Amino acid sequence: MPTGTSKRGGKKRKGPLIGALLALVLVAGGTAAVLLKPEVGEPGKAVTRSAARPGKAMTYAEVFERVSPAVVSINVTLTMDPAAERQLPFGFGLDDDEEPGREGRGPGGRGEAPQDGPAQERASGSGFFISPDGLILTNNHVVQEDGEIEVALKDGRELKATVIGRDETTDLAVLKVADPKDPKAKFPFVDFQDASKPRVGDWIIAIGNPFGFGGTATAGIVSAYGRDIGQGVDFLQIDAPINRGNSGGPTFDTYGRVVGVNTAIYSPSGGSVGIGFAVPADQAAAVARQLMSGKVIRRGYIGASVGSVTPGLAEAEGLEGVKTGALVAGLTRGGPAERGGLKTGDVVIAVDGHKVETSGEMTRAVGKAKPGQIVRLTVIRDGRRRTVIVRTGTRPSERELAEREGRRGGG
Repeated sequence: MPTGTSKRGGKKRKGPLIGALLALVLVAGGTAAVLLKPEVGEPGKAVTRSAARPGKAMTYAEVFERVSPAVVSINVTLTMDPAAERQLPFGFGLDDDEEPGREGRGPGGRGEAPQDGPAQERASGSGFFISPDGLILTNNHVVQEDGEIEVALKDGRELKATVIGRDETTDLAVLKVADPKDPKAKFPFVDFQDASKPRVGDWIIAIGNPFGFGGTATAGIVSAYGRDIGQGVDFLQIDAPINRGNSGGPTFDTYGRVVGVNTAIYSPSGGSVGIGFAVPADQAAAVARQLMSGKVIRRGYIGASVGSVTPGLAEAEGLEGVKTGALVAGLTRGGPAERGGLKTGDVVIAVDGHKVETSGEMTRAVGKAKPGQIVRLTVIRDGRRRTVIVRTGTRPSERELAEREGRRGGG
């Protein structure tokens, strides 16, 4: 685990910067990648808003019957150069030979390449319709490569899809499908529950395509809010079993409204152990609306690697009187934070007057700022409170951030 330095009384003290990182698995189908009342299905109708009976929850069977027509399986076929090292993109994996419904598999689950042609690899995930005109929300890591995307609907149709927008930070993407036999076809879609939140302990149901078994429902409860797993998202934790292939699929409350988009699991082995993470509905809906309108999402960035302050960290770093905040572990050379006067060892306790207690909260607060906007950071330095003024830059891609900052959180 990396260590950092901070100045206390003229001496440099070394201490842990961040607590133990979760072993995360993005749950696109295949090999694990560590990190992490309309009638049923009536085309063009929201299959939840009218179906949800005010004051009365539905059974799991009723929820599944109402909303499952809007949930889809997503398969991505990638063409690989047989002469090149064949390594799938982060978060992707391959179908096993024994997996049902898969054809043309070669040894080890990889596509058998013709002697004079390229190999093909196949990955899978889940998604769901969010509008009647064929817009689908899924995870970006499911469709991140320039592959051929095919969407399988519950009624048996298989339609080609194109990506119309993506957001790496929240790992969300919007696809578009159309039925060539009926270009004006409308699709059943679902609503987000972004007005209020289910309580910790409330029942939920997840629907998706785990291991290629499309239309699979699993149930559980909301386990926790505010889980920071290093992606700049305030994740919802659920215990409904989700596995590889569930990526991008929805989790519903008992009124049939989407409460989250399944994205990652905690797992020592790559399979479900009952701890899953979903992008909360309010955050997913906000991103989806921007992507649907064709907007490119840009976030603020200051070039600082940060870790959450814990009691152990505060003691190790000599942070007297500081119990929460984001400890600056490193700065990008020549970046906005360094130019603004932020120092390694500073503890950020507020952004524009809004209290931050963790590194994730700071990252999200900075990300909400528009590139070029002024942000005021309230910091503790050498036991004294100071204000550091920084003009934000544009947040780089997640891959660029990973290369710059390793596994530490950054904003």
